[in-house]
Amino acid sequence: MILSESVNPTEEKAAVPFRTRPFAASLVLIGGLIALLAGLGLSISLGAADIRLITVWQAIFSFQPDVTQHQIIQELRLPRAIAGAMVGACFAVAGAIMQGITRNPLADSGLLGVNAGAGFALALCFAFFPGMPFMYLIMYSFVGAALGAGMVYGIGSIAKNGLTPFRLAMSGAAVGALLVALSEGLQLYFRIGQDMAFWYAGGVAGTKWLQLKIMFPWVAAAMIGTILLSRSITVLSLGEELAVGLGQRTGLVKVMALIIVLVLAGAAVSAVGAIGFIGLVIPHVVRALVGVDYRWIIPCSAVLGSLLMVFADIAARMIHPPYETPVGALIALIGVPFFLYLVRKERREL
Repeated sequence: MILSESVNPTEEKAAVPFRTRPFAASLVLIGGLIALLAGLGLSISLGAADIRLITVWQAIFSFQPDVTQHQIIQELRLPRAIAGAMVGACFAVAGAIMQGITRNPLADSGLLGVNAGAGFALALCFAFFPGMPFMYLIMYSFVGAALGAGMVYGIGSIAKNGLTPFRLAMSGAAVGALLVALSEGLQLYFRIGQDMAFWYAGGVAGTKWLQLKIMFPWVAAAMIGTILLSRSITVLSLGEELAVGLGQRTGLVKVMALIIVLVLAGAAVSAVGAIGFIGLVIPHVVRALVGVDYRWIIPCSAVLGSLLMVFADIAARMIHPPYETPVGALIALIGVPFFLYLVRKERREL
């Protein structure tokens, strides 16, 4: 885009060329929300005892406590479905933000030690403070997530040539393995294997309304903050020099964005465990569909992340009924090949 010499800084800022596809983004949002509603209905109706969709509707909008199926829906399946949607959105948006502020296509809360750090904090809580209320568990998850991210960035930055995408991924793998090993050591020594098994496998089974009520304010605040920062993240994703030239306070934007990532990832891990690759795959798919404007990437990532998590949970129940396959394992079947493709692509570009 060519700017005339008379253009003032405000106009120049507005003229930053974003490659966007508003029509495609609108289709993704509308189609994704429709599919998500259908997925939520299926998630609630399918299970050990299949329930008709009309019964699901009645249990939600005209609940009768004396009807057993209504109790199953309200107490077990509805919070599980909502948790899946919420957690999928958290992981996807966290990954999109990390990829935007670092300009690193491999960035993801699972690959960069955030999930492992949150899991390590949970292991410490189970070992030394058994029976701790979920409100405190989620707070310690935030601290653990910050610890994991700090270790990854610290180790990756030691090298002479700085923090390259490949080095960041390798640092994340090393730190993640260390934190998982420490968690497993605590698990064996303090005999908390049963408590930790759920977080290792990853899944939304057993999610209660209390957990959702505690999570929701944190997640809602983080999502609102993300939307407010979306334009700044877009400019930053186009290059730090460009962002500084436009007068953006890049350090402040990065700190605020990282806090949001820690809140989203910490809340999600505390509820359902360390499910990886959602934040890696979904932002890439969204950028291919809607462009590089984070005002569209954020909401589209939230919708598609929710959609992936909800349908992965449905598949986990259908593969080997009445047993459930770990949701994290199913998503890894998609995420691992995608990760290897990205690593191979990045190494070719070095």
